[in-house]
Amino acid sequence: MTSTILAVPSRPTFLISLTITLHTNQKEEAPANKEEDLTTSNPQSTHPAIMALQKLSNNPAVRMLHAAAAGKYGVLGVVSYNLETIIGAIRAAESKKAPLQILLFPWALHYSPSFVSAAAEACAAASVPVTLHMDHAQDPEVIKKAANLKKHDGTPMFDSIMVDMSHYEKEENLAKTTELVKLCHEKGIATEAEPGRIEGGEDGVKDTAELEGMMTTAEEVDDFIATGIDFLAPAFGNVHGDYHGVENIHLDYERLESIQKKVDGRVQIVLHGTNEFIPSILNKCIERGVTRVNVNKMVLSDYFAYTAEKTGKVPLTELVETSTELIKKQCEGWIDAMGCAGKAGTY
Repeated sequence: MTSTILAVPSRPTFLISLTITLHTNQKEEAPANKEEDLTTSNPQSTHPAIMALQKLSNNPAVRMLHAAAAGKYGVLGVVSYNLETIIGAIRAAESKKAPLQILLFPWALHYSPSFVSAAAEACAAASVPVTLHMDHAQDPEVIKKAANLKKHDGTPMFDSIMVDMSHYEKEENLAKTTELVKLCHEKGIATEAEPGRIEGGEDGVKDTAELEGMMTTAEEVDDFIATGIDFLAPAFGNVHGDYHGVENIHLDYERLESIQKKVDGRVQIVLHGTNEFIPSILNKCIERGVTRVNVNKMVLSDYFAYTAEKTGKVPLTELVETSTELIKKQCEGWIDAMGCAGKAGTY
């Protein structure tokens, strides 16, 4: 057993410090995959889905989302600001035998490299497949720094990085994305990009909320796939931040469906901007090719309410454990809603 003591953000809803024990149980041996192995069943095939999988065939995030595409389910991607969220999400994935992706913003790297290290080791120690993703990395130097981080076993801390150059004009966006994708791929790290621009902002991301949102076009899909990315985050009416009511969520499902057809298995589609989404909305997106669903407040709302009420009124250990359990339960609910429960051994 390895004990790690870390400080966490000094915000009202975040704990000042906590001690966690990162369990070191080995991953369960996955049962034989009943689905066709795309990389070996026909090695000479030029189908886009097969070629895409072969590009980084050993990358766990790539394999995870290809399996989700084949199985037509969504993988939960949990935006994490502290250890309660990371541990709660991993416990939920283990409970539900589901794959999971933990998402950190570049803020985490500035805050504490030790926090990033703890997140990476927690993912590696999980009994189900859990990968670590850096979301909305908007500074090339931060991307280079993140790509060079290693776990104790010498493998990259981040399995995937979002190369978010959407605050640049299109040509510079594409040029910078191409360069950074190449750098990440050389280190075995998968990459994601955002064609168009998803409107709004999010805590922990560089403030680009004032930039106008732009819907993803078919032309942009091809342009960004040409950069070598593995995952594509389209803009089709989704926004970062709050919608202020489900009735204000207006997604262009036809656009998403056309993007799915244009992609044709060359990359995997991931979904941003899900605050206030309900299961039926998520399922419509998954039916149209979404493989990872980024969640933030959807799994933190009960935690926020509890800590707002109980901080300073109950023992710190109780606050930590109850907070973690509340996050776990909300994650379990969304794992069920996305159809990924029991999918940990399908790839």
